[in-house]
Amino acid sequence: MNDEKKNFSLSERFEVAYNLIHDALKQLVDGEEDRFSVLLKVGQPRHHLIDRFYNDLKQYSKLRNAIVHEKREPGLYIAQPNEEVVEHIEKIAAIFGKPMTGLSIATKEVKFFETTQSLLEVLEAIQKYGYSQYPIYEEKNYKGLLKTTHILSWMSDTLQDGKINIADRTVADLIPYIKEAPIEFVQKDINIFEIEEIFEEKHRRKIDLEAVIVNENGEENQWPIGLITPWDLIEIDYTVD
Repeated sequence: MNDEKKNFSLSERFEVAYNLIHDALKQLVDGEEDRFSVLLKVGQPRHHLIDRFYNDLKQYSKLRNAIVHEKREPGLYIAQPNEEVVEHIEKIAAIFGKPMTGLSIATKEVKFFETTQSLLEVLEAIQKYGYSQYPIYEEKNYKGLLKTTHILSWMSDTLQDGKINIADRTVADLIPYIKEAPIEFVQKDINIFEIEEIFEEKHRRKIDLEAVIVNENGEENQWPIGLITPWDLIEIDYTVD
């Protein structure tokens, strides 16, 4: 009797986790079709998260059909998930249900400059932080993404008699050297799966997105609170083991 109760509990836990994943799939895969297997097939090439667990979820879909549709009588199942399977699908459901925010992988201490700041401040920041790119703003409006290579170009053009005069030079002097770079602005509560989709969508259009700037509401005229580059996506961990 105790074994029967345990099995029934495992089956219920499995179905609860399965249903949570199903709901998440319907949100991720926008369309009229809501069958689990179809959502998996359609969503796999579009979403990293679905692709990551595609094989597991495909097998769990078959198991779920056996559990739900092949009962001999109420409470008596032909197929039973073991505890390891149940724990695994529950972990997957947790990942689908509570995705991390983009800020969890973003550079939190974003160093940015206004055009009125001195060039000396920029060089000191490079020495202190070691970042390779810095958002530039003019009266809170985004002007471009300053890279160290842009500064080197400016220095090369400014070099006279082996010397570079940075006295009274400001970030505004560097603006002509900042090359246009593909940037996206997103709100602070965006999740990591949406961030991945932004990079993937740009990639499909053969656009190399330099960075995603996170701010309060995703507007260009707001101070940055996070910066995400393609390298930051490596930090996303879908491990459930």
